[in-house]
Amino acid sequence: MEILINQLNGVCELKLNRPSVFNSFNKSMAMALQKALDDCASNDEVRAIVITGEGRAFCAGQDLAEATDPNGPELESIVRDHYNPIIMRIREIEKPIIAAVNGVAAGAGANIALACDITFATESASFIQAFSKIGLIPDSGGTFFLPRIIGSQKALALMMTGDKVSAKEAEAMNMIYKAVPDTEFTDTVNAFTAKIATMPTRGLGLTKKAVNESFFNNLKEQLEVEERLQTEAGATHDFSEGVNAFLEKRKPEFTGK
Repeated sequence: MEILINQLNGVCELKLNRPSVFNSFNKSMAMALQKALDDCASNDEVRAIVITGEGRAFCAGQDLAEATDPNGPELESIVRDHYNPIIMRIREIEKPIIAAVNGVAAGAGANIALACDITFATESASFIQAFSKIGLIPDSGGTFFLPRIIGSQKALALMMTGDKVSAKEAEAMNMIYKAVPDTEFTDTVNAFTAKIATMPTRGLGLTKKAVNESFFNNLKEQLEVEERLQTEAGATHDFSEGVNAFLEKRKPEFTGK
């Protein structure tokens, strides 16, 4: 199985599982990840999603053996049918999606990690915009997310040179949320996702939606978005539970609805 799925206590872990090729994507794994994300989106018991990798790498990007195979999919199809749907699902699913980068994240692998809502990485991990090394441009949302995260100057430098960025450097330039010592990584990610999975999932999803829309709006338009989504959040069960728990001086028990 190219994607290992483990669901427990509201968290669904999706593990890229081609360790012999550093979890590089082929068509089969791309389609399996799309389906796994769809299943998470439609499953009310899933309240947080983690994407990580099996073995020593997170994801080395595209499997070049497939990309150069005369009988394989064309480059246009790889971008349009394999990666673009993954990125759109990551951004449109109204649940928190956490990247747990356990090793090198290169090419499309790096940009999938950056498309997630929150990215953790082991201190030994690294991020590489490897596309320029083979004459290509960054895809999988790289030209959209990276300049917005770290600014166009740094983004272009990393894209053009293909230089490796350590996890600590990535944290320092706000590329990722947190770099964690390798020995503490699993416990740190598990504790974070366990906490997120008990929070008001609908409100978190609407927060994500508001941030997505902010990329394209001026202040007036974004204030209107906040008004609309706040009204929607105010109609949820979790809003009522949160208010009642506050007034009753107890810990809220959110259901994600």
